[in-house]
Amino acid sequence: MLNTERTATLLLVDDEPVNLRVLKQLLAPYYHLIFAKNGEEALRLATTQLPELILLDVMMPGMTGFEVCQTLKEQRKTSAIPVIFVTALSDEHDETRGFEVGGVDYVTKPISPSVVLARVKTHLSLVQADELRRTRMQIIQRLGRAAEYKDNETGMHVLRMSHFSKVLALAYGFTPAQADILLHAAPMHDIGKIGIPDAIMQKPARLTNEEFDIMKTHPLIGAEILGDADSKLLQIAKSVALTHHEKWDGSGYPYGLKGEQIPVEGRIVAVADVFDALTSKRPYKEAWSIEETLAEMNAQKGRHFEPRLIELLEQNLDEILTIKARWEEE
Repeated sequence: MLNTERTATLLLVDDEPVNLRVLKQLLAPYYHLIFAKNGEEALRLATTQLPELILLDVMMPGMTGFEVCQTLKEQRKTSAIPVIFVTALSDEHDETRGFEVGGVDYVTKPISPSVVLARVKTHLSLVQADELRRTRMQIIQRLGRAAEYKDNETGMHVLRMSHFSKVLALAYGFTPAQADILLHAAPMHDIGKIGIPDAIMQKPARLTNEEFDIMKTHPLIGAEILGDADSKLLQIAKSVALTHHEKWDGSGYPYGLKGEQIPVEGRIVAVADVFDALTSKRPYKEAWSIEETLAEMNAQKGRHFEPRLIELLEQNLDEILTIKARWEEE
């Protein structure tokens, strides 16, 4: 077993000292252990120590293990801590009850050392994988926000257009998992603006043709920043950054792609981005009304935008407007 796993903290909960001693002898060589002899103490330690995993007896005086687990899952601070029940109860109904209250696994007494070690290792691996996923998401979101410091856009804009993109993706036929990837990739669409000179990005007047040509390089810069990654999320983010200014009729940039040559994620983000930009107030313009925005986007159907996506935008307008209201500008 990897030595790095010694850093993981496990909370062992059992009202019988002999059972705690057995678990201590088995797990102490590999993990940092803390102990509780009843449910109330378990809740206190879980809240203050935040262990990576809890091994929890079911039949205890006072609060049962099921009640402890249910309380842990109801508290935001401890809801993500996985709970493995270690109990003499072996009835199918008891196991079902354990999973219903939020347990992730069930080990029966008398315990098998190899089984306990394997279950603990497996669930700690899942915890680590989930933490890596959350960290990756947070890094990507913050990188997406970096472009806002070069632009007139806001953090609320990035949130709104990302959620608009998810709604449109689901309506288009994406699976929930695919739509979630696009939700987290969409904030990266303008990351390339980091590489555009401030004199152009923050110019209050209309850009010259030469300045606009420089501005039009930001999709290529974004794609270069995101690079070639194994991560599906970063692959979609790169595609979005590169293609969200392409147009259905081939008049967009940087490559002049046309129709279905444009990746569908780029087509979706284009609609979401423009809808929010038009309906939002900026230093250089007032917000357009929903009616004015839809009229303009319908006029661009088949030119700037894929026609089907404009239809889906209108069909899902109530949900889109709910999102817009939720993340309105402060």
